[in-house]
Amino acid sequence: MAEHRLALLDTSCVIDVPRGLAEIADEVVVSALSVAELASGLAHPDPVEAAMREERYLLVLREFEPVPFGSSAAHFYGVIARTVRRPRPRVVDLLLAATAADLGAVIVTRNPGDFAGLDDLVTVIAV
Repeated sequence: MAEHRLALLDTSCVIDVPRGLAEIADEVVVSALSVAELASGLAHPDPVEAAMREERYLLVLREFEPVPFGSSAAHFYGVIARTVRRPRPRVVDLLLAATAADLGAVIVTRNPGDFAGLDDLVTVIAV
C-alpha cells in the first residue's frame, strides 16, 4: 500500500519519471502547468534534442490527463505567494504547490529547494 493517496509530479519528475512512484502514492497526476512548461521547451537548435523533447511531451499527453489549474488552486496560490518573500522567480513552482494543496496531493520533485518555505502548506517528497 502506498504512503499517500495522491501525488502531483513536479515538472522535473515529468521529464525524468522516478522509480517507485507506486510506493509513494496510489494515484499520480500531472498538472497542465507542467505540460505547459514542457511545451515551452520543445524548440531546440539540436534536431535530435528537439525530437526527444517532442516525444517526451507526446508521451506525457498519452499517459496522463493533466489536472487543470482552477479557481480553487488560484486561491491557494494567493495564500502560498504571500508566505514567500519573492514568488516571482518561482511562479510555476508556487502554482504547482497551489495545485497540490487544492488536490490534497503531495508534490514529488527532484528539486525540493524549489518548494522551500512551503512545509506548512504542502508535503514535498524529494526523489
